[in-house]
Amino acid sequence: MSPEEMKAIVMSFPGAEEGMSYGSPSFKVNGKFFTRLRRDDQSMVLMDVSFDEREMLMEAEPATFHLTAHYKDYPCVLARIATLHPGSFRNFLDRRWRRIAPKKLVKERDAKVEA
Repeated sequence: MSPEEMKAIVMSFPGAEEGMSYGSPSFKVNGKFFTRLRRDDQSMVLMDVSFDEREMLMEAEPATFHLTAHYKDYPCVLARIATLHPGSFRNFLDRRWRRIAPKKLVKERDAKVEA
């Protein structure tokens, strides 16, 4: 996945806003952290990933999923965009988006999908 594809997927979520964090593209929804690109390793910070799920992901796909000491105490995982499948990326973001987006936006998006 290219940085352009990554950005297009992130911005496809209602209410997503782009900003900067630590000199890298960062994204928020409803004023809350959604995801960000780590320039030093071209990885996305994927939130709301349990510690057990994170361990399983890193064991199953070590070329894609990894961690740094900074993130070890947070329920998240890092994913290299070069090897991250776009559909998987969208699924991780959907989970996070549903948690932080205004409930009205979630209901409106779900209604469009069901129609």
